Amino acid sequence: MEPMRPIRQRQREYQEQLLTELRDELEQRGITAVLIVDEKNRPALDVTDNRLRPRRVYVHLAFLWFYWGDQHDERVSCLKLGPAADRIEKAAREGWPEGEQGELGIDLAKIVDAHRS
Repeated sequence: MEPMRPIRQRQREYQEQLLTELRDELEQRGITAVLIVDEKNRPALDVTDNRLRPRRVYVHLAFLWFYWGDQHDERVSCLKLGPAADRIEKAAREGWPEGEQGELGIDLAKIVDAHRS
């Protein structure tokens, strides 16, 4: 019997699995995607757009999203890989927005507090 792995390790493995599956799907479509670990020790995909500019795609497990910025049109459900890859492929083919990549920061404590009041 396999010993229980810590939950953070299982979450990390799941993120890596989702990103690997997404990478494989994007590469079949001719989109360059490389699995990396960023400076904050988070798994991500470096996805190159039509102007050879990389953007990182992350997994947000609480909401089950792939996301590549902080705007509403820069996230997609990771529950259905095909439609997710469609959206990311479209964004990469159109070209990533100019400027720094926004960081998706969702404070779940604030959401909980809002429902308590």
